[in-house]
Amino acid sequence: MSDSVITEATASQLAQLKQYTTVVADTGDFVSIKEYAPQDATTNPTLIYAAVQMEEYEYLLEKALAEAEGSGLHDEALIKNVVDRLLVLFGREILDIIPGRVSTEADARLSFDTAGTIAKARELIALYEQHEITPDRVLIKIASTWEGVRAAEVLEKEGIHCNMTLLFSLPQAIAAADAGVTLVSPFVGRILDWYKVHTGEDYSSFDDPGVQSVKSIYNYYKKYGYRTEVMGASFRNTGEIFELAGCDLLTISPQLLGQLAGTEAPLERKLSPENAVNDPIARQELDENAFRWLVNDDAMACEKLAEGIRSFAADIDRLEKMIESEMLDD
Repeated sequence: MSDSVITEATASQLAQLKQYTTVVADTGDFVSIKEYAPQDATTNPTLIYAAVQMEEYEYLLEKALAEAEGSGLHDEALIKNVVDRLLVLFGREILDIIPGRVSTEADARLSFDTAGTIAKARELIALYEQHEITPDRVLIKIASTWEGVRAAEVLEKEGIHCNMTLLFSLPQAIAAADAGVTLVSPFVGRILDWYKVHTGEDYSSFDDPGVQSVKSIYNYYKKYGYRTEVMGASFRNTGEIFELAGCDLLTISPQLLGQLAGTEAPLERKLSPENAVNDPIARQELDENAFRWLVNDDAMACEKLAEGIRSFAADIDRLEKMIESEMLDD
């Protein structure tokens, strides 16, 4: 589709965006998901931890605890099983609301463990299947390390679809696409955060380094015929979203979805396969050595990847401690 503008006064910017891009809700809050009617939804340990603190979702934790009682597991293994069941129960509830797919995070502490990530993904899919959810409706989120990419390559061949998260650079995106991964989630806002801190500059939406990163990945994929989808994530403002209208998918927080739904100004498509072929971006061949060097050589990508893994791991730790406390109270 070529660049175009929907000008109907009655069309919200959210409705216009849905003409070009699959809109994904970035939340574990079912109420928000129902309100904005996205195609897909994505969660992570941070969102699940926040949601499970809410009284209306306590029943899911209670259900996860009850299900795990018959697992035959004990101590740390039992707690990890409860976490997995909780993630899947949230995912199942979300899939009752949306027509598409839900993304469920693999344990970030396995980000440098290929075999462990593969095993965890299989466990999560098996739990979904116990709830009669087929693998085609689930994306397993895996950190975009070299080990994570290798795990996703194996899983995709088994029919388990993956969403490469914590992605901050073109080399990470190229490695994921070469591995046949279903989807990548470049983090727009976290890239912007890093540059603002390290340069002291403010950026327009057009010049936003996170926006430019996603544009490069999108154009690279379309120019060279990759089927891997690009889902921009981690937005700080609607301006970033406007600049990426036309991207395959965008995962957006309820706050920003609300702003888009409440505004009727015209929204222009910025990304398209037709325009991507004109990008002079060169093709790259990456082996493990090249991948590790290029990610390491990009201070932003290296730092934000490590920071993101630590943050998600800390949220899993918090979730486990909360579950352990609940089990002791019982």
